[in-house]
Amino acid sequence: MKILANDGISQSGIDALEKDGFEVITTTVAQEQLINYINEHQINVLLVRSATKVRKDIIDACKSLKIIGRGGVGMDNIDVEYARSKEVHVINTPAASSSSVAELVFAHLFNGVRFVYDSNRNMPLEGDSRFKDLKKAYAKGTELRGKTLGIIGFGRIGREVAKIALGLGMKVIASDKFISKATVKVDFYNGQFINVEIDTEPMEDVLQHSDFITLHVPAQKGYIIGKKEFELMKNGAGIVNAARGGVIDEVALIDALDNNKLAFAGLDVFENEPTPAIKVLMNPNVSLTPHIGAATNEAQDRIGLELASQIAAILKTEK
Repeated sequence: MKILANDGISQSGIDALEKDGFEVITTTVAQEQLINYINEHQINVLLVRSATKVRKDIIDACKSLKIIGRGGVGMDNIDVEYARSKEVHVINTPAASSSSVAELVFAHLFNGVRFVYDSNRNMPLEGDSRFKDLKKAYAKGTELRGKTLGIIGFGRIGREVAKIALGLGMKVIASDKFISKATVKVDFYNGQFINVEIDTEPMEDVLQHSDFITLHVPAQKGYIIGKKEFELMKNGAGIVNAARGGVIDEVALIDALDNNKLAFAGLDVFENEPTPAIKVLMNPNVSLTPHIGAATNEAQDRIGLELASQIAAILKTEK
């Protein structure tokens, strides 16, 4: 059985798959060459992250494929239902990267409330000549402790975000179309923990009452946050999107930043990847990362091991 990890896989994942007798190929094949490569090498499992698209053309043309695996949560780059209708298994790793994404949310939040996104731009240029001026410019930071964090989308990642927020002493409110209540377990040293029950609220209430908003929803048609939603938010609020590009109207976002409705935004994902809008990239009040929410060593190890476990379970059953 041959596995093509087209967007890469951790060494721990490779080791686990090879231990089970699978051949793992980590060559990165260009999208337009993928069908020929899969057929020429009789690939049985195609593993992708967000870069490679697995659409109907690949599913129809590559009869050797038994499994399509996505290292991560969202599967919007795969025609999932069509693949399953052709009896191709589709798997993902919904829990493996939750902690990594949640921590990146707070990297952006800390960036925002202490102006690090702007300070990191200006200190290399003017730190030696305008140190006192810059110190004064960045001297009005705020603390996260005691502030209200609104979480839109209260699945695995949203709840991981809530854990960190509670640990920081923040107030947490959440909204989710499908979840009415969730228990968040906050772990401490020596086996101690507390459980916090959070009832979700209408999104409009969360927007109105939060000092900061973070989004954890799947890709979908239409914006979740647009001009109307920004108007509901508190003056001087901050927003973070480490979910999917396209859930925030970026034109409305830049307007809200330029009009001082929002203090800052933190973006890990963008409407137009891999070529985000210049107005977004150049705005002085945006903290930026290039879609790295799941890109930690620990998350990639968990993703690789989880994929390996699922693949082995499926293919051993079918032998």
